[in-house]
Amino acid sequence: MVALLVWYAAGCRTRSGGQKVLAEVNGRGVLSSEVDKFYQAQLAETPQKPSPEQEQVQRLMILRALIDNEILLQRAEKLGLLATDAEAEGKFAERKSPYSEQEFQSRLKERGLTAADLKNDLRREISLDKVFNKEIRSKIKVSDAEISKFYQENKAGFNVPETRFHLAQIVVTPATDIPVANLKNDKAKGEQEARRKAEGIAARLRAGDDFGRLAEDLSEDPNTARSEGDMGFIPASSLDKADPLLKRAILTMQPGGTAGPIRARDAYYILKLVEKQTPGQRQISDPAVQQEIRNTLENRRGQLLREAYMETLRNQSRVVNYHARQLLEAAGAGGK
Repeated sequence: MVALLVWYAAGCRTRSGGQKVLAEVNGRGVLSSEVDKFYQAQLAETPQKPSPEQEQVQRLMILRALIDNEILLQRAEKLGLLATDAEAEGKFAERKSPYSEQEFQSRLKERGLTAADLKNDLRREISLDKVFNKEIRSKIKVSDAEISKFYQENKAGFNVPETRFHLAQIVVTPATDIPVANLKNDKAKGEQEARRKAEGIAARLRAGDDFGRLAEDLSEDPNTARSEGDMGFIPASSLDKADPLLKRAILTMQPGGTAGPIRARDAYYILKLVEKQTPGQRQISDPAVQQEIRNTLENRRGQLLREAYMETLRNQSRVVNYHARQLLEAAGAGGK
């Protein structure tokens, strides 16, 4: 069993600089240092140290994600969609703006990052978003006939018994025992850092950042972070059980508006009122109904096409996962 748990072995290739290449995508290496960086960020948020086997599973999952990122980056390069220096610097300045220089450097240090690391991550994030906008989102079309068909098949679901609020949230909590659920593995530690993080998110929203993307990247609520913060529809009658500060914000927001950060109960909350519905049967002639159906169908189609797109790109790429091969060989298993 000892051989199986060796992290770096002969199955991994080494560059002249001494860094080990754990996988290759069309001849470009994914380095051990990249996997280490993301693994250490995850480990810092895990209250219990993983077993050696669990560690290897986590590292393999990170390596798979980095392989997919490299595939997409090469696609972005081919399409001329790589982020420019100006775009990366602009996004970096935006991320940095809510903090003093000392606070910003402290946050980077806690996550084992340098300013250059963050800029590279932002450059990749912008590039991948450009690819999906061009290759997926721009090609999703929903016809009026499809909207009408969906309405007829789900007409009962558009009957509103009482006023209800379609809400989304971004939650930042000072607690350290909350499992990280967001895509960036980003967790505030302590009251001051939670407040700063929440204020930084609010500043990014005011600057025009997408609420759903920020929720997926940074929200610390395990139930809603991965669904762009979507809480679904909340009946007016249930607001009596909510924190008074949150209730007041919900009742005074206009559709499309946001509120917060609000310090309520045990966390900071940033809310978005997606839609407010009044009692009665909502008709297909209502533009809000049509847009809701369009969004639902576009999201479904987008998720499907994104998965199919990634599978196609993987099939077109020459991927060699040296680390996975080495683990199997060390265990005497197949896979050669």
